[in-house]
Amino acid sequence: MSAARPFYSVIVPAHQASAMLPRTLGALEASDFPRDRWELIVVDDASTDETATVAARHADTVIRLPGMPHGPAYARNRGFEVSRGDVVMFFDADVVVHPDTMRRFAEVLEAEPDVGAVFGAYDTSPPAPGFMSQYRNLLHHYVHQRNAGDVETFWAGAGAVRRQVFDDAGMYDEWHFARPQIEDIELGARIRGLGQTIRLCPDIQVTHLKRWTFANVVRTDLRDRGIPWARLLAHRKAVLSTATLNLRWIEKLNTMLVWGAVLLLGVAAWDRSWWVAVAALFALLFVVVANAPMLGFFSRVRGPIFALRVIPVHLMYYFLNGISFGTGLFLQQTIGAPLPNPTTEAYAEIGVQRWPPIPSRHRRSSWTADQE
Repeated sequence: MSAARPFYSVIVPAHQASAMLPRTLGALEASDFPRDRWELIVVDDASTDETATVAARHADTVIRLPGMPHGPAYARNRGFEVSRGDVVMFFDADVVVHPDTMRRFAEVLEAEPDVGAVFGAYDTSPPAPGFMSQYRNLLHHYVHQRNAGDVETFWAGAGAVRRQVFDDAGMYDEWHFARPQIEDIELGARIRGLGQTIRLCPDIQVTHLKRWTFANVVRTDLRDRGIPWARLLAHRKAVLSTATLNLRWIEKLNTMLVWGAVLLLGVAAWDRSWWVAVAALFALLFVVVANAPMLGFFSRVRGPIFALRVIPVHLMYYFLNGISFGTGLFLQQTIGAPLPNPTTEAYAEIGVQRWPPIPSRHRRSSWTADQE
């Protein structure tokens, strides 16, 4: 394959995904990106259902990881090690690509050699009917839409990265992120540290199938994303300087105002002071007004009643951000810095060896990784 027409590897980590893979892998096969220009690698992360069997009907290579689930960072790395592509595309198992998603990723990377990685966004048609599912998936779409261009992060739900860039960055940090967390955000920071450009193209879209509940929203915002992200920012001394995606200064101010309002309401209840309560309400009103563009977006795509329902849930989002920020800073100060970045040299220093590269397999092949 010539440099002008590089070969692509599509890697999909999957765990207990047999029900959704026919749709997600079928969408990849139905892509308008020529099939002879890419290979499909599915990594079955210790599933107990028929994930591997279903994947084998679509994929060129299926890797089956035994034992307990290792997490998407580990799974994506194992897929990369058997891949042959000059560019690697990552898609989650619950993501349905549009017909032009893959082709448009390729067009960006082939037209702009200075771009090391590119990622897209969710569309406005998440199929899960619940309010929390609609809110979360549409919020993700909105955040990516307003931050188009060069960014400091990466998104593995639907993203592509040049092979050499991914390898130079040290791949995903599978040691620190043994479950879905911020492994893609952390990778993006290392890619940017190499001087590479990461491009967010929100018009390149996919459909997200995930069903959100109140419980997994709270768990994700605290344990899986908020606290690890705060620790990462504190470790890199970027708490105040980061200004991309949902870390803009207005988002930080909104978080402080919501927490200020909560504290003021507590004082008002204790002292029975109406003016303190009014001050708290004014702080919350400022946050609502500051989010008027977002609420307008929700009103346009789901109606004004939906937008009104978003207000208390989004205030809770800022409340959880405050918990994440405080907990992350506390843990970083008390526990200390994380282990070295996942490069071969760093792993050698702590007595861990990276898996050796594994020869690529033929179409419809299957491989089971042995535990070390």
